[in-house]
Amino acid sequence: MNNYTPHPIDLSDIELPEELLSLREDIARNVHEAWAAQRYADGWSYGPERNDRLRQHPCLVSYDELSEEEREYDRTTALNTLRMIYYLGFKIEKQ
Repeated sequence: MNNYTPHPIDLSDIELPEELLSLREDIARNVHEAWAAQRYADGWSYGPERNDRLRQHPCLVSYDELSEEEREYDRTTALNTLRMIYYLGFKIEKQ
């Protein structure tokens, strides 16, 4: 029996500077690329439906070929990462 209950930090009230919001898409794209690279390294390949036994996944395509729903998943991950950085007291500056 798994009694684990996730308790993520509520980051919804963290407001990011406008210039950082543009990073969201770049980070989301890289999140997908890193995920896909690891899947390929683990022996997965593209398949029209997810099949864990055959190690096939329909999202093993370029970021631009993902459905809007899948891209939004990566954008949410990126946005929450940026918010967490701010929550922890760090700032991001472009060099």
